[in-house]
Amino acid sequence: MTRLGYQIPNFTYPGVGSDGLFDAVKRQAIEAEQSGFDTVLVMDHFYQLPMLGAPDNAMLECYTLLAALAQHTERVRLSALVTGNTYRHPTLLAKIVTALDVVSHGRAQLGIGAGWFELEHDSLGFEFGTFTDRFEKLEEALKILTGMLRGERPSLDGKWYHVSEAINSPAPVRRIPIMIGGAGEKKTLRMVAQYADESNIICAPDEIPRKLAALAEHCERLGRDRSEITVTYQTSAVIAPTKEMAQQDLEAAVAAIPQLGGRAGSVILGGPDEVRAVYEKVLAAGVDGVTVNLPANGHVEGRVALLGETLAPLIG
Repeated sequence: MTRLGYQIPNFTYPGVGSDGLFDAVKRQAIEAEQSGFDTVLVMDHFYQLPMLGAPDNAMLECYTLLAALAQHTERVRLSALVTGNTYRHPTLLAKIVTALDVVSHGRAQLGIGAGWFELEHDSLGFEFGTFTDRFEKLEEALKILTGMLRGERPSLDGKWYHVSEAINSPAPVRRIPIMIGGAGEKKTLRMVAQYADESNIICAPDEIPRKLAALAEHCERLGRDRSEITVTYQTSAVIAPTKEMAQQDLEAAVAAIPQLGGRAGSVILGGPDEVRAVYEKVLAAGVDGVTVNLPANGHVEGRVALLGETLAPLIG
């Protein structure tokens, strides 16, 4: 399971066009693997998110990208953070993730969530529905996915999905872990307790203990051993050899992509010492690990490696 994950959230880099884009992404994945990250994760979106750029900024389809990265890495697990359930029928998603597992020799992980980016749905023709609709779909999808990924032939005559004796062959090389993204205490964390191996949460740092307590309550009620579930905390950082250089990286990124300026107050920024100190506090709050992205300077050669070298010693 993920203890230290590197997420790639954007694909718009200064001076990099389509012909050089994969090489820029590949370099980040290789640096992540070599510096101590155990998982490489990418966005599952088709438009860039409003806090990271304009809708027409570059966005690569995640499973095609992950399959390509599998050919240039050897150890790291590969996952979306997280798959939008609304974008693919769960039987198709089971086949896609299994194919990723086969081509990566057993390194696939399924990260999944209910979906939320309405503009993307409306523009591209994916049904969005209500909040309740999306969570009902997610739960039905999890029933199908867990069966197909665990060697069963699930059938479901649900409100949203209808499948009969769904076959998944070939089988995954290894058991594919399931991560559910989100921190909703009533719905999301209950589904984590019922279906998942990992929970990836986004919340204010001081809310972490409450989220962990909610998950534990769901586990107790459902008869699930809480220790079976890994909890990771999603973060954004800007790291460089010195704090001054990190600030320069951020300013350059904001000049190129103004939307990143809205994240300036929430990123963990500094040299290795400053960044390490913040993550020590995050881990002390009780999570098992962290996922980290570098939206401002992950494309700068050496920055991902520096992040891994800084954080890997904190993960026991």
